[in-house]
Amino acid sequence: MAGAQQTSSRKRTQPFPTRQMTILALCRICEPIAFMSIFPYVYFMIKDFGVTQHESEISVYAGMVTSAFAFAEFSSGVAWGRLSDRIGRKPVLLTGLAGTALSMLIFGFAPNLPVALLARALGGLLNGNIGVLQTTVAEMVTVKEHQPRAYTIMPFVWCLGSILGPTLGGALARPVLSYPELFHAGSIWDRFPYLLPNLVCTMIVTCGVGIGILFLEETHEEKKHRRDPGLEAGKWILSKVTRCAESKSSSEKEMDLDEVLSLLSDDDQPPNYRTNESSLSIPSTPSADRQEVLDLNDSRIAASPAATKAFTRQVVRNIIGYGILAYHTMTFDAMLPTLLSTEPPENPEPWKLPFKFVSGYGLSTKQIGVVLSVQGIYSMIATIFLFPIIVRRLGALGLFRALAISYPILYISTPYLVLLPDKLKMAGVYGVVIWKCTFATMAYPSNAILLTNSAPSLLMLGTINGVAASTASLSRAFGPTVSGFLFSAGLRLGYSGLAWWCSAVISLAGALISLRMTDKGGRMDVDEKIDEDRDLGFEEQILDHHALDSAIAAAEPRRDIEPLDNNIIK
Repeated sequence: MAGAQQTSSRKRTQPFPTRQMTILALCRICEPIAFMSIFPYVYFMIKDFGVTQHESEISVYAGMVTSAFAFAEFSSGVAWGRLSDRIGRKPVLLTGLAGTALSMLIFGFAPNLPVALLARALGGLLNGNIGVLQTTVAEMVTVKEHQPRAYTIMPFVWCLGSILGPTLGGALARPVLSYPELFHAGSIWDRFPYLLPNLVCTMIVTCGVGIGILFLEETHEEKKHRRDPGLEAGKWILSKVTRCAESKSSSEKEMDLDEVLSLLSDDDQPPNYRTNESSLSIPSTPSADRQEVLDLNDSRIAASPAATKAFTRQVVRNIIGYGILAYHTMTFDAMLPTLLSTEPPENPEPWKLPFKFVSGYGLSTKQIGVVLSVQGIYSMIATIFLFPIIVRRLGALGLFRALAISYPILYISTPYLVLLPDKLKMAGVYGVVIWKCTFATMAYPSNAILLTNSAPSLLMLGTINGVAASTASLSRAFGPTVSGFLFSAGLRLGYSGLAWWCSAVISLAGALISLRMTDKGGRMDVDEKIDEDRDLGFEEQILDHHALDSAIAAAEPRRDIEPLDNNIIK
């Protein structure tokens, strides 16, 4: 019991990696800005391409544009995850950001639908950051008590990006129409009406790549000790900016001091460490957070259960639950702008409630951008204030189950917004957006915690998160496309809610999966058990008087020999 208390105390006192989480957040925020910026104008972009004969078909092609990224990301997600296990997390993350920048630049110059689909697919093919990002956070945060805080940072960053992205996309798309006094007809902005928001997003992502190169540290256990020229350049720049550069001699002294301190630290102290030959051979207290550099070619590791059985039953269930969550939340994100963009029919067919009705909102790109920005603002607030409080009370598993069971109600209710009176329609839109955001901001980090804790080993976490990211990408790929077909079919048949109600059925399957999940038996529980056993073993050795007497007796002859040695030396 005392050992368990000491272990828990050590883990709580480990500092939170604030600096590196901030750098990672600055890199991460670029992607939601770029990804979410297309939603306010994708409906009008498809309309300008002139590939549809009827406006009801626009939702199909809009879903294809959204799905192209996810399909390509699915095809490469596992490969990026495995590659991050081999070469490290930082190179893969930066490559994903660079791929996003290139994709947005091509998308802005797209003259037709095939080029737009190619640009989105290229971005997904080069971007494997979803799984690698989760792995990086898991390697930064090794204390279970820090997880609720750590796993709210990336959703918070996504929410912040989802505010800026739609705002940029809605405000800068078609600038010749929105700002005729600044952008004139016949210019490049007229030929490529969606270039401006993509150009701005490309510049933002490029800044994120630069920040990552200069200041982001590697987290892979075996790769983080290698030389990083980018980090060295970042330190040099900081020293110049802050005017704190020191002379070469003082730098060498500081480096030597750092090396000495690192050798004396508990993290690098080897087992059975002795200060001198005549000291007692008592094992040092094991550090709860010490991670040894492991040799992947070691036969003992290759044969270990953690390495050979990464995809346990709970890991698979968490991945399936993640995929289902990604499917129905992505369908909501894709269908809501389409619903808001769709014009009400001029000669509507008679409604036959409760299921047969057709209508829309007919909002502009600016209005849709405002709605999506409000969605991002509220998501940010919910991530900061609601999730940490609720997850501490319900736990990650209890919270995920409650949300999964409640999701079908959201999707069943959403299509009925068009039936509200005109004065209440926008209030209904904001109400359902807040409802959706509350669920999404808590469901994703809860599932991420469950998946991380269920992994049997950190060595396999990159591969596990890569498979999870690929599964989610496949779900996101099918979601907008399938929902686009269903939405178009519903408009033709007279059932506006067809796509939404199908999403409710999918979310019901996710609720059933959540009831089979558990939060026991994962890597974190095993690590805590090992730490407790080590502490208890150490205490038993300290309290074993016979062992101490034997050690003292073995040391006494050494003291008798010492004068003889001294005389010989003299």
